Order: sequence, then C-alpha cells, then structure tokens
Amino acid sequence: MRRLTTLFPSEFLEEHAEELGVVERDRKAQIPALVWSFVFGFAAGESRTLAGFRRSYNATADETLSPGGFHQRLTPKFAEYLCDLVERGIDEVAVPDTVDVDVDRFRDVMVADGTVLRLHRLLSEEFEPRRGEQGGARLHLLHNVTEQTIDRFSVTDEKAHDSTEFSTGSWLEDRLVLFDQAYFKYRRFALIDENEGYFVSRLKPNANPEITAELREWRGDAIPLEGEKIQDVVDDLHREYIDVEVEATFQRREYAGTQSWDSKRFRVVGVRHEDADDYHLYITNLPREEFLPADLATIYRCRWEVELLFRELKTQYNLDEFDTSKKHIVEILLYAALLSLLVSRDLLDLVTEQANDEIVFPPERWAATFRSHAQLILSELGAFLGYSPPPLLERLIEDAQKIHQQRPILQETLATATQPRCEV
Repeated sequence: MRRLTTLFPSEFLEEHAEELGVVERDRKAQIPALVWSFVFGFAAGESRTLAGFRRSYNATADETLSPGGFHQRLTPKFAEYLCDLVERGIDEVAVPDTVDVDVDRFRDVMVADGTVLRLHRLLSEEFEPRRGEQGGARLHLLHNVTEQTIDRFSVTDEKAHDSTEFSTGSWLEDRLVLFDQAYFKYRRFALIDENEGYFVSRLKPNANPEITAELREWRGDAIPLEGEKIQDVVDDLHREYIDVEVEATFQRREYAGTQSWDSKRFRVVGVRHEDADDYHLYITNLPREEFLPADLATIYRCRWEVELLFRELKTQYNLDEFDTSKKHIVEILLYAALLSLLVSRDLLDLVTEQANDEIVFPPERWAATFRSHAQLILSELGAFLGYSPPPLLERLIEDAQKIHQQRPILQETLATATQPRCEV
C-alpha cells in the first residue's frame, strides 16, 4: 500500500484534480478513490463498463454515487487528468532489467511501435479510420525494454502514420532504438547517429542502397559486392551472413525555403533464414568490432517485447473493446488501461525485490496474477487510505434496484400480459 501511495500520493491526486478543474465544489466525489477504482476496476473487470467502474468506486469510497452523479464526473477534463497521471507514472515506474542479451553498452534499449484500436462507427470523424466506417484510434508507444515500462505514448486517429510520432533529439544519446519497417527513413537514421544514438531496423524491400565496402572477407570464389546494390545481389548469395557498408541518399528537412540532399554511410547485415531460404536484412550504425551479424539478429528480437506488451493490453485488459460513441470516454478508458499497466509493473518491481533472486516472473503470467487480485488490492488500499464504504447490504440494494421507472422489467410485463381482461 505504501508503494502505491508513493506512486500516486492522495494529496497530489487531489491537488492536481483541483488545478485542472476536475473536482466540483461539493467535493462529494473522492478523487483518490475514483482514480484507484479506474486503475484496479479496469484490471479486474471482465467487461470494462462504466457501471462496473461505479461499483468499484462505491465499494471503496465513503459515500456512494448514483449512476447520474458518476457519469457527470467523466468529462474531457477527467480524461486530461488521467493522461497527466500516465505521464507521471511513466517517469516513476521502472522494474529491473529483464533483457536476455548483452546490452550493457547502452543506456537503454527502446522499441517504437503502434497498434490500432477499433472504435464505434459514430467516432469515425474524431478517430478517422484508414478504410471502412468503423472508427479507429492508433496507440503509439516507445517501450523501454531495459526497464520494462513505457517511456512515451501518444494517441492519434488510425490514419496517422507510426513514423510521425517518433521525435529525434538529444535524448537518443547512448540509447539503442529498434524499429520495424513502418519507421524506415534514412534521414531519421542519420539524425539518430548525429545525436550519438544507435538503431537497428529491418531494411525495407524497396530500399536498395549501394554497397561501398564489404566488412567481412570470404575465401574462394566469392561474389564481389562493392559497387552493387544490395537488393540486386541478395538472391544470388548463399553465404551464412552478409555484412557490408552502404551509402544512402536522402533529403534533409527544409530550411529557409530550401531542401538539400545528403548522403550517409550505414551498415547492412543479412542473416540467413534457413527455413525460408532467404535473408533477414537489417540496417544499423552499430560497429562490427562490437556486434557481429548474429548479435544483431539476437538484439532485434527484443522488438518482440513491445508485441507482448500490446498483446497484454489487448488480451489481459481488453484494450480494444470500446463500446462507447463518446471520444472522451474512449480516452478515459485508454488512459485507465495504461495506468493499470504501469501500476502492475510497479507492483512487479516490488514483488521482484521481495522474492528470491532465482525466481522468474513472466510478464503475461504476472499480468494474469495481478488481474485476479486487483479487487482485493483495491479493497485493502481503500482501508489503508481510511475509507469506510457503506455496508455491503446497502450497496447491494442500491446497485440492484431498477433505475428507469418508465422501463418495465420482465416480471412486470408478464404480470400485465396475464391479467384477465375486463369484459365490455
């Protein structure tokens, strides 16, 4: 409980809510209870409904909220507030290094990727899809593999390209970033190199840079590669590895109304994929003296970490199930999912500290364990914070009673239908 309240202290939650105008004057809604209800209610719920979050809140806070009173507090300001909490959590949460390759040379290993979330068709204007009528949002993440947490995130409509959400800068120094082909740009790679960072990316099939030098000598009658274009000769090669230097030409960003051309030399590595009888081609600026071709293939497999992260969000937290036509409710649910993930990883750090060194916690197994205990953790956290929710029987009566007086329930409909009609 101390770990959770250190991550998000109640005083901070209340003060920041007041700064953004999330709370109302009557202060009936208890902000810490509301936040934690979304965090653990999202983790525990089989279906993430607003009614389910309200029940979690009413089981935690001192006073219950009616459906109308609860919905009134779910505003665009509250979505902005949860987004700020995700930003804070990203800065605070880190768990021990779980990467199984030697990457001590780098400050961090980062993976950039995005995933599409299907939304209600009435949200197709706010979240424009690439095709079809159903709305689509895209969640962009910069995943820190070294610390097993999210470093940056953004939400756009589906049409926004993953590549547009990745910004280069001095933060890249001594960091290694792994890209898939959606982020492929020679200019981006040049900027990473110029900021003293490192990258590994799959080479796009339509990228065909010229080979300027071979970085490994082959005995016998080997095909000379210098002066050739990589895609033109790759099908003729049968060696175990390809390791060459290439020159790539690209346009710099427009400056003072003009856009100049530039060129830069990178390293292209091919690792033979025996099952498919072809090569996996990678482009990088990692030096051959430290990283052999097989090392690059192993390091690139760290990209699977972000795929597991997206799978965890979608399978464990049902991230892509949004049954709402309101943009700010989508954002609230999305940020609640990210908060649940961050809190889960923070508690994984705590568990790792307390357990024996030889014990291993697979992320997806931990996620399932966290979900199954989420409601219990919320109950104990409420007690730790000093909340005294109404008696259970009182909450059962309030939650189970009919809300819409004009809408007859099945028993009332049957009773009316079976009553004998009066004869005229």
